[in-house]
Amino acid sequence: MRFPAAIPGTRTVLAPLVAVAALAGPLVAQDGASAGELPAGARNPAPSADTVDPSLFGGLSFRFVGPSRGGRVTAVEGHRSHPHTFYQGATGGGVWKTTNYGMTWENISDGYFRSPSIGHIEAADSDPNIMYVGTGSDGIRSNINIGKGMLKSTDAGETW
Repeated sequence: MRFPAAIPGTRTVLAPLVAVAALAGPLVAQDGASAGELPAGARNPAPSADTVDPSLFGGLSFRFVGPSRGGRVTAVEGHRSHPHTFYQGATGGGVWKTTNYGMTWENISDGYFRSPSIGHIEAADSDPNIMYVGTGSDGIRSNINIGKGMLKSTDAGETW
């Protein structure tokens, strides 16, 4: 196939597309299978619902992970010297802290922050008690609040 030389780059872009289109026809019609059907002798790789024994889940129980309110999580932070402590920021729920690997959570921003929307949380590498929080969200949606500044805590979120 010959492409007009007047359009720069046409050969580079269109030649591979034409080659793929030329090969696609024979591949679809292989073994006489029509669209949406598997060729004769082929097995469906998707597992059926009865492939997992339900008794394997007998000892498990559901539990909530994270705070009971807060909204969509937009920031998560921890510090390597405190592997059991994590901070979570939410779109409309402020900053939450756990000190027991997420079993319980406490809101540490209510009464301090002018915006409940959290965009970023950062723990200082040099000191896990120094926390920085940026309010606001980078996801433009109808249900977020605008940011109203940065906050700093020097006592792991006790005060800001």
